[in-house]
Amino acid sequence: MKQVNIKKLILPNLPYFLIGLYASKLGEAWRMAEGAELSDKFMNLMDGFAAAFASPFPSFYPPDFLVGVLCGAALRLAVYVKGKNAKKYRKNVEYGSARWGTHEDIAPYIDPIFQKNIILTATESLTMNSRPKDPKTARNKNVLIIGGSGSGKNVSIA
Repeated sequence: MKQVNIKKLILPNLPYFLIGLYASKLGEAWRMAEGAELSDKFMNLMDGFAAAFASPFPSFYPPDFLVGVLCGAALRLAVYVKGKNAKKYRKNVEYGSARWGTHEDIAPYIDPIFQKNIILTATESLTMNSRPKDPKTARNKNVLIIGGSGSGKNVSIA
């Protein structure tokens, strides 16, 4: 049986426990607010807060303590769910691992027949086939051409 490390169990959850103790003041404020009806309680809730926060110590009255425990547990649950749903698009790859592309990286996007490609640079080109054999290598064919007037943008690209 594994031995549980108490430090690893208590220290990460200590802030939630302390917040829960302090949140017991919410239950105490509700209890101290005057009024029997719900609307009366809401109207006098600020007076309840003033009375509850007069003392810096948490309330250990069972219903107040339960409110604090529930608030602390809800906060811990929210942090847990947010951490589990964190999006990581590149699984097991650290950020900052970018590199320059090589000829092998662009090779699937080049048509073997040179005339069916659009030249992008001196060494890279892109197939103009709208339906390549591998659908994952299909890319849009939009190209931005920048140049001054009279530099042959229309003539050399067409």
